[in-house]
Amino acid sequence: MPSNPAIAAEQAMYEWRGAETSDPVRIGSEAHKTLFCRMLLDTHNPYKPAVMEWPPLDADSLKRVTSLPIWDIAVQTEGRASINVKTFAELGTDPLLRQALDMDAAEEARHKVVLSTLVAAYGIQLAAEPAYPPPADPLWAWLVTGYSECIDSFFAFGLFEMARRSGYFPAELVETFEPVIQEEARHILFFANWVAWHRKSLPLLSRLRFVMKELAVWGYLIWERIGIARGLDAEGVASDANFTLSGGHGMTGMDLSPKAFFELCLAENDIRLKGFDNRLLRPEIVPKLVRLARRFMPK
Repeated sequence: MPSNPAIAAEQAMYEWRGAETSDPVRIGSEAHKTLFCRMLLDTHNPYKPAVMEWPPLDADSLKRVTSLPIWDIAVQTEGRASINVKTFAELGTDPLLRQALDMDAAEEARHKVVLSTLVAAYGIQLAAEPAYPPPADPLWAWLVTGYSECIDSFFAFGLFEMARRSGYFPAELVETFEPVIQEEARHILFFANWVAWHRKSLPLLSRLRFVMKELAVWGYLIWERIGIARGLDAEGVASDANFTLSGGHGMTGMDLSPKAFFELCLAENDIRLKGFDNRLLRPEIVPKLVRLARRFMPK
């Protein structure tokens, strides 16, 4: 382990194995809960957005950054995610799980600060932020946030790698954003294992109700993303936030076929998660759907 705490923290974001000795770990067990909670807590990188150094940009790069139609929705998404996770965490009575959920909420709030410092550094004008009231149904909000991150992070991994390869943005800017991208990998890993652990720990009737709630969340998310694909937000308001579905060229300077983009996302998803304890479950729904869709795409 590196002697420099900053280097050690950064390395832990990519490679981690729990102290639990049993292999495999039974899903839904106390050991499973300890494993995925400790993963999130032990791999926390204590970087501070206030001291992040955003590199100076030339005129072309500055125009590319400021013209991206993502900043308003990105800041607001992180603001909602933070309050959603925080509200759900407050319901918990298990000390270790509460600690991990609080960490998750704090990191979501920190993502919002990262984005805020970036837009301030480059003079990007944002719309006035809405209020972020605590959700009326904390479990619903937590599931919406978690599954949304599983969808969005999967495609963000591919877009980020496209930006890295193309040189469309300065390498210093891409690398400054790297910890934020890897934090999302940790978040979806934590969420996927929490869902499996929670579902397994419930009695049969409660488990069925929980599964029905999961299906309702997926129905909501599919409807929401159909609206975004048509240029509408979840409330039916016109939006220009269709930055993932409209292709990667505007964000990365690269043109890929849909099939090639899916293959890149699958590869990057595996790379982002491969260094974590292999006894932890990986998010499966989005990769499975993408692999299925890829089979019907032309070569």
